Amino acid sequence: MGSSVAIEGFTVGADAMVGLVAGDRGPDPSDDEQAVAAYAHAMDHVGTLAIDPVFRWSDRVILDLHFDTCAFQRDRTPGLWRTGPIAVTGFGPGADPAFRGPDAETVAGLMDEVAAWLERGDLDAHVAVRAAMAHLHVVSVHPFADGNGRISRIVQSLVLAREGLLAPEFSSIEEHLAANTGDYYRVLQQVQGGSYRPERDAGPWVRFCVGAHIAQARQRLRQIEDAGRRWAKLEALAEERVWPDRLVIALEQGLFSGVDRAGYANEAGVSQATATNDLRRLSDAGLLVSRGRTRNTRYHASAALRRIVGEDE
Repeated sequence: MGSSVAIEGFTVGADAMVGLVAGDRGPDPSDDEQAVAAYAHAMDHVGTLAIDPVFRWSDRVILDLHFDTCAFQRDRTPGLWRTGPIAVTGFGPGADPAFRGPDAETVAGLMDEVAAWLERGDLDAHVAVRAAMAHLHVVSVHPFADGNGRISRIVQSLVLAREGLLAPEFSSIEEHLAANTGDYYRVLQQVQGGSYRPERDAGPWVRFCVGAHIAQARQRLRQIEDAGRRWAKLEALAEERVWPDRLVIALEQGLFSGVDRAGYANEAGVSQATATNDLRRLSDAGLLVSRGRTRNTRYHASAALRRIVGEDE
């Protein structure tokens, strides 16, 4: 979630990210926080559409997903096609536009063509290729006043999800795009040629997307291997101190975005009171450090815990 919105300049800290994705926005969320929450809502919608037995691609699917994504930007007409010209700013101060979208009066017709292609076009192509082309088709029409990058990536994810590829390493390349944003924009500019020109060769774009899937899958495999080694060390620590196995869950969560009482209680299948006692025990042992107050308290891995698992700060 955070990777995709970060590409367009919305940034949220890791602690806030967890709460936002879970639906906890607070009384006065910033635009950045609302962007993350809205994107999470849109991806929840993708998960439902992925398993809908009577699903059909249509312009309304794309319009509704855009509304999910940009509902907090009421001045940018979420869920409606744009009615005016649009251009993507080039790199550097004073740069010429990197891309100009087609005339507004052609958008509805072009998106009808995109939806028809999504429903019936190139069905024998590999799903990763179709997903890449779906992204390119939508972003090249640039049908909305804002959020075109976000909705293009969501449509790409939905194409993959409809084929049952919901795992992060397959359903999204957003993490790779966020880490390689310059390359992402450069290859788009290369294949678009500065304006809506669907006759241009899309090969470089497809190769970039397939390469991104491969790179992200390899990274995920490394993360899985690291997680296995880390879990084994945490289990050994709990066994050495004669602690319940469930405390490993809290320690693992603390190493990343932190753990709170409600989340730990749900994951470990224990009462709120037991969760409180477990987190206090780990805090007293110097393995977790609390941050925040009352209901916003989260526990994060201490330097001592990171040394135990070999992840010194």
